[in-house]
Amino acid sequence: MDDYEKKVLEEVQEWKTNMYKKSSLLQRLSKQAQTRMSNLIPEKAHRVISESIKNMVKATILGSNILTTSKPKKNGSLMERDRILNEKIEIYRKTAVVEGAGTGAGGILLGLADFPLLLSIEMKFLFEAAHTYGFDTKDYSERLFILHIFQLAFSSDETRRETMYTIENWEKEKNRLVDMDWRKFQQEYRDYIDLVKMLQLIPGLGAAFGAYANYQLLDRLGETARNCYRMRLLSQ
Repeated sequence: MDDYEKKVLEEVQEWKTNMYKKSSLLQRLSKQAQTRMSNLIPEKAHRVISESIKNMVKATILGSNILTTSKPKKNGSLMERDRILNEKIEIYRKTAVVEGAGTGAGGILLGLADFPLLLSIEMKFLFEAAHTYGFDTKDYSERLFILHIFQLAFSSDETRRETMYTIENWEKEKNRLVDMDWRKFQQEYRDYIDLVKMLQLIPGLGAAFGAYANYQLLDRLGETARNCYRMRLLSQ
């Protein structure tokens, strides 16, 4: 293990510790309020929403795999892979900012359209991240890993800890996984982004809120993906 890898190992350990920590009191109270509101929604509506997000994510994954022209990078140091990913994060953050500002400036209808557009950007980024670190997304288990990265980035304390355990023990855990819990997947994501996305619908302020929110969401997703793949490479 070279000096850079030792440095990265320390960074990954610190990141893992933070991922297992409790959220702030304000975040926990917000989550409780959102959960209470969610319980008021009829079960039939939850099923419809879950199925919609499931189909959207599956379609996005298929589309991202077709649209992503990069191939798994089989050679290269961890330092080089990190450098390439940092460049990709910067590109995708800018794309998300432009998209968020554009839909946020367009009122409620375009603001609502931001959800599938942002999701498409996020999923395409995750495919690029997988290829950067040498993992082939033609493998179904690698697609499941991508979804677990996504869930890890945008989830509450309990789900984040469960997902973190799965990712840390991926070689063992992937053999028992068949599909995602789509109800949990969509609910956790919706709860995570609800507040910032509601602000995006405010007339006159939507563009600024949309740009800021999308920047932060892509930044968090980028950090999560980078450390998840670093962890896998270092464990090898």
